[in-house]
Amino acid sequence: MGEDLFSDSDSEFDDYKSKTQLKKEMLALVKLGEQVVELGVAALKKIPLDTEVAEAIDIARNMNRKKPSYRRQLQFIGKLLRNRDEEDVAAITQALENLQGQQYQLKAHFHKLETLRDKLVDQGDDALQSLLQDYPQLDRQRLRQWIRQAKKEREQNKPPKAYREIFQYLKQEIQE
Repeated sequence: MGEDLFSDSDSEFDDYKSKTQLKKEMLALVKLGEQVVELGVAALKKIPLDTEVAEAIDIARNMNRKKPSYRRQLQFIGKLLRNRDEEDVAAITQALENLQGQQYQLKAHFHKLETLRDKLVDQGDDALQSLLQDYPQLDRQRLRQWIRQAKKEREQNKPPKAYREIFQYLKQEIQE
């Protein structure tokens, strides 16, 4: 009889969460809500939200972020999320992670294009030849003209118009 008191069978304490654990979970939901509030309009449409949460997020998006009312609204969003099923919150979290991953990939791609552009302007025809081996669809003549213009603009301390045009052209032609 004494052994049953300490057994690992289902008991009322299995679902017990400490006050600290509950607080951490609530703060995580408030943080999740804040991340969703800070998204742009197009990205926000990709997040699966029910109407009540979507309305609360829309209200927060239109508030002054420095006012205490904004913090209270974020707390309210956290409370709404806490009252949702775990699957709903997991779907929101997953959609947010997917968006952040896409943004990271886009930033990495832009950084690569900026590096290619800088290399073209600094090294000239050698860098252009190397780039054309990797991307034969690029227009050699147009790029050479922009490279010359970019160097000339740099020497004369003019606005970097050709420099920007090289980046825009590379962004349009090199998609990964």
